[in-house]
Amino acid sequence: MCLPGSGARVTLQAMRLERSVRGAAAGAVAAAVWAAQEPLDKRVFDVDYSDVELLGKAVTRGDEWPAVGLAIHIANGAAFGAAYALGKPFIPGPSIGRAVIAAMAENFGTWPLIGVAERIHPARRDLPTLAGNPRALAQATWRHFLFGAVLGVLEERLNEGLRVDVPEVPVSSNGHGDIELAVGAAT
Repeated sequence: MCLPGSGARVTLQAMRLERSVRGAAAGAVAAAVWAAQEPLDKRVFDVDYSDVELLGKAVTRGDEWPAVGLAIHIANGAAFGAAYALGKPFIPGPSIGRAVIAAMAENFGTWPLIGVAERIHPARRDLPTLAGNPRALAQATWRHFLFGAVLGVLEERLNEGLRVDVPEVPVSSNGHGDIELAVGAAT
């Protein structure tokens, strides 16, 4: 409970904002690392697929698509990092593992949509076919793993010392909650 004028709510909001801003910074750096290594993984996986190109050419087909795509990619990484920093306490495991789990969930949750993107993307004729390509899926999985690992390390370091209290939810052994707490009998 927050007493009026106590400042507790303001402090909690400031902590959340600081945590998410630092998470956004970690996500932006992780996305930049992802983009920087794309030329290497294109050779390793033998798939000419670039997220920067996919994003940039969705907005423009001119010579500026690499800068536009990189800006969108880094902004996406920052948004993911901010959300991850706030949701991290609810994901089990060590910091790097938590970020990798979150990145893998995003990867496997959105990959089935690649076929839709291939049909509606404005530059679809200029992009490689990815749907049904196991090497492309492996490449995307590698990129998300790398992103998650970098995000996990950086977010942990940047937010070190910022305590996050996860509210304890009273649960009884039958899994339906604590009846004493619900009726006010608990002290």
